[in-house]
Amino acid sequence: MTTRSSSVERPAAVTLAEAPLRQARNSAALWIATGRARGHEVVRRRGFVAVDSGERAGMRVLVQEPDLDPGELAEMSELVRGAAGPVNVEDPFGATDLGHLGMRNWQMPVMLRPPGPVGAPALDVIRVRRPEDLQAAERLVIEGFELDGFQPYSPGELFPAALIEQPGVDVFVALIDGVPAGAGVTVVDEGVGSHYWVATSTAFRSRGVGRALMLGSLAPVADLPVTLTASKLGRPLYESLGYTVAAPSTWWASTP
Repeated sequence: MTTRSSSVERPAAVTLAEAPLRQARNSAALWIATGRARGHEVVRRRGFVAVDSGERAGMRVLVQEPDLDPGELAEMSELVRGAAGPVNVEDPFGATDLGHLGMRNWQMPVMLRPPGPVGAPALDVIRVRRPEDLQAAERLVIEGFELDGFQPYSPGELFPAALIEQPGVDVFVALIDGVPAGAGVTVVDEGVGSHYWVATSTAFRSRGVGRALMLGSLAPVADLPVTLTASKLGRPLYESLGYTVAAPSTWWASTP
């Protein structure tokens, strides 16, 4: 992974056609950093990265190329079959069929925003530095994404304390009257930024938290191309901030 955006060499423009590959690389950077911070096993191959975080946190697999060879597909399949917890596979290329593993799948768009200025957020948005703020962000993401596997709550299980010390990784929290209302993660890798885990507390929905969080976390990477994978509900917000759909990403998840 690279250093934070202030010291990253500026890349050439990223095209829509290149966005899935850049999203693949960035997602791998996030999960490698998370695995390292947790002290968990990380498997790196040409065509995929897998991070096994145990029974509760599960396994995350990031497809890195659209043309996995038979050996890579076989190894990835064995890792999925042998996982102790739930498994999620992210394929930004939508090219790898995992139907033989009995997994369910759905699609979400990879989106790309070119470098450009962003407005000021209407709410306070802080870059997390204190353990209590990291735990607040962790709780918000667990709630917002309904990550029931992380209940009962155990501090540091989703966002280990060392995560914010990993190069290129930043966690942001949006506040309403000083109360944490939304959270998200931004990763800079190889001159490209990306957003993850953008969540709003149910207590603060429809109050502009998501927009403020995006603007606040975009500000440090406004001079970089930025990718993300959008949910159906999030896509209109991202489009209003200058993101354009590049390609469908296929996600696979083990059946509970």
